Amino acid sequence: MGVVDRSFAQQMEIEEKAVALLARGLANYGYQCGILWAGSLAAGAQAYKMYGSGPKAEVAAILASQRIVESFRNRNKYVDCSDITEMEWKPQSKQQAVTQILRFFIKGGPIGCFRMAAVYAPVALDTISSSISEKDFEVTKIPVSCTAELARKMGASGLHTVMVSGFAGGIGLCGDACGALATALWLNGVKQLEKGNTRIDHKDPQALALVDRFLKTTNYEFECKKIVGREFENIAEHAAYLRDGGCTEMIEMLASEPIS
Repeated sequence: MGVVDRSFAQQMEIEEKAVALLARGLANYGYQCGILWAGSLAAGAQAYKMYGSGPKAEVAAILASQRIVESFRNRNKYVDCSDITEMEWKPQSKQQAVTQILRFFIKGGPIGCFRMAAVYAPVALDTISSSISEKDFEVTKIPVSCTAELARKMGASGLHTVMVSGFAGGIGLCGDACGALATALWLNGVKQLEKGNTRIDHKDPQALALVDRFLKTTNYEFECKKIVGREFENIAEHAAYLRDGGCTEMIEMLASEPIS
């Protein structure tokens, strides 16, 4: 995210630090690679820079995120951290966690991940640039992004609201781990860093409590397509789903406690 932001001449140190909560596949659960979450946020920042707040910027962010996921999958075969690293990152005992991390380092995992990020950053930059600059895409007046709706309810700025728009439907409507959960985690992280915290990660008590509330609401499901019982073919379908009350309970639950 830092490489892409700086290529667009954007300084977003706090926002970039907060992405740590999405590392190892969404708060250490092994779902979509943190590079995808970060790339989607960078795309949203550029969409806001070009179009400001509103449905047009949100649509642009979703479209760019769809292409980021597609290009990442084409180059790395998988999108989930657990598949890419061949590691099981879900919460476990302290001893198991230590063993897992040692195994990851012995296998050269960090080097591989840094190399993958370095190689993919210019690809993401080109993907975002070409997608955001397109002029001919359909825009509706009704809400198009569940994650943007959540951000608004959480009192997020216009910039941050557009930045998370691409998380909709499990990042660019791909149906994987819930983008609303990622939105709440990231926005909480941003707020804590703005208040003076110098470091934040998946062990943060607020993050752990948020994940716990989420899992109780979803019957312990993480993936968007399993939670809503379908995949969305396009943005219009997702917008119609939101218009008809889809994900209302989820959005209200995640926004129910003010960011502290």
